Amino acid sequence: MKKTIVSFSIFFLINLMVYAQKIEKEGPKGFDQVKTGIATGKLDTIKYDSKTVGTTRKALVYTPPGFNKKTKYPVLYLLHGIGGDEKEWLNGGKPQVILDNLYAEGKIQPMIVVMPNGRAMKDDRAVGNIMAPDKVQAFATFEKDLLNDLIPFIEKNYPTLTDRENRAIAGLSMGGGQSLNFGLGNLDKFAWVGGFSSAPNTKVPQELVPNPEDAKKKLKLLWISCGDNDGLLSFSKRTHDYLYQNDVPHIYYLEPGVHDFKVWKNGLYMYSQFLFKPVDVSSFNKYTILGTPASTNIRNNQYPQILPDNRVVFKVKAPNAQKVQIDLGKKYDMVKDTSGVWNVTTDSISRGFHYYSLVVDGVALADPASETFYGMSRQASGIEIPYKEGGFYALKDVPHGDIRIKKYFSKASNSWREMYVYTPPGYDKSTEKYPVLYLLHGGGEDQRGWATQGRTDLILDNLIAEQKAKPMIIAMLDGNFYGNGGGIAGFGEPQLRAFENELKNGAIPFIESNFKVETDAQHRALAGLSMGGLQTLYAGIKNTNMFSYLGVFSSGWWANNPKLSDPQYDFMKNNATTINTNLKEFWISMGGKEDIAHANCQIMLKKFDDMTIKYKYSEYAGGHTWPVWRHDIFQFSQLLFK
Repeated sequence: MKKTIVSFSIFFLINLMVYAQKIEKEGPKGFDQVKTGIATGKLDTIKYDSKTVGTTRKALVYTPPGFNKKTKYPVLYLLHGIGGDEKEWLNGGKPQVILDNLYAEGKIQPMIVVMPNGRAMKDDRAVGNIMAPDKVQAFATFEKDLLNDLIPFIEKNYPTLTDRENRAIAGLSMGGGQSLNFGLGNLDKFAWVGGFSSAPNTKVPQELVPNPEDAKKKLKLLWISCGDNDGLLSFSKRTHDYLYQNDVPHIYYLEPGVHDFKVWKNGLYMYSQFLFKPVDVSSFNKYTILGTPASTNIRNNQYPQILPDNRVVFKVKAPNAQKVQIDLGKKYDMVKDTSGVWNVTTDSISRGFHYYSLVVDGVALADPASETFYGMSRQASGIEIPYKEGGFYALKDVPHGDIRIKKYFSKASNSWREMYVYTPPGYDKSTEKYPVLYLLHGGGEDQRGWATQGRTDLILDNLIAEQKAKPMIIAMLDGNFYGNGGGIAGFGEPQLRAFENELKNGAIPFIESNFKVETDAQHRALAGLSMGGLQTLYAGIKNTNMFSYLGVFSSGWWANNPKLSDPQYDFMKNNATTINTNLKEFWISMGGKEDIAHANCQIMLKKFDDMTIKYKYSEYAGGHTWPVWRHDIFQFSQLLFK
């Protein structure tokens, strides 16, 4: 008996797991076709007095199969587009058929569906110039008509549940914009809000959801869907991006399609199944067919795509290849379909910027669909993964500085060199002199890294606008000398001396001769990541009479190379008092224990403690990667020149 119970329990759990993992992502074939032998709902045309418009208006009302006046029902208000009226859904979308079929399969709750005319004006026909200003304004006026006239009429004349948790709104195109505007603007009236291919009438996200915490508490479901080739996709995406940044639960649903009823019917099919019953917020990021093209894609390329849970979908056409992989730190084998396109979906990828490569028959290549970046000592593809807390490096409506590419002949190295220079907003019109941060890249990268992969200009623009950082010039130098462009190999004391010489006798003189800058140690800072961190330790520590601020990111003297590190420690021990006196900030950071420099850094810091060298230490999880270094410059720059 006990064995039977155990066997049944295992069988039940397995079936429960299979059921829980099954997520329907789109309407099956025939979901919008009439089926025989099932119960059907009823459509009626109703008329109601509108004090808002000053006339009698029409709407369609769908009552579900088995409608009973003694039973109270929740209500969905379903809105049309700019070229339609109360019959647009009926004529183009067959909502009654879709809902009848869903009822027959037991997939939706019994509900009343109201399809009004969203053009709140006396002549509300979809005739003439539908884009005329008075007609466009009428769609905004409909909010008052809906709240003050239509909803009270429905709730007086139909057996309805009248609390917000039993009231939903959704619409297509112009009606999608109305639904988002009215629903999110009246969370005391609606708990379920859906926008299908929402139009430009959609308010900007900050107006739609001015209080994200309130929206989190009150919304049962916020649904945003669109076709991937819809010209209005940007309005849905900007809303999604804002909600993602502010951690407001929602479903962002993308599917193949344009601005038509194929998309909107599927939107109704999917959305209606969530209404008026418990929802699992944790599963919201599973409901989509397509991902969002990465912001790092070449213009108009659809892949790679990022799914809401930050898994990445790659597609590569290589019909003659024998084996194709994606190398994203971890290698993923791709599978070829019958058309010669290789496909793979990765695990969830951590936030921020990552290098990646295509590996075609064993050869690592840049993906032609993606932007390339100089890293790993070559041009590599890069992908930007969304990050909820990445607003500090987002492009915002604030004053912006400039990145200037400057070539100069260095007497120190007797060669032409290049640096990228950030100048803060207002630099050209200002007469003041600015402090300077000299910023260094890592091994296998160059002077472009902090500007392109690091987004240094956007980080500083945002901080300066918030008055969290002083306006400053940032000189992003090329730290490669004598064969160390490939990273650690061949890197030692000669290369460090060459860099120090270039910094003191090439880069700094060029900046101070060509930019409006202060020229004393109190207004100079030096910082770098990885290899650039070693250069900062070497040149910065030896020249604290020139720099009052040092930043070392993901770096540390190598514990297994005493020939290089011991002289540095000896210098610091003999000059500890001078170093502590001269440095206002000695800031050292790591990307957590997974940072490849973490162990070396901890050994180095122990030696600093023994020498009583003063420093500040910070960790930000993420390893030896650009997401960590972006956060480093965000933190470090706020400490400077104050």
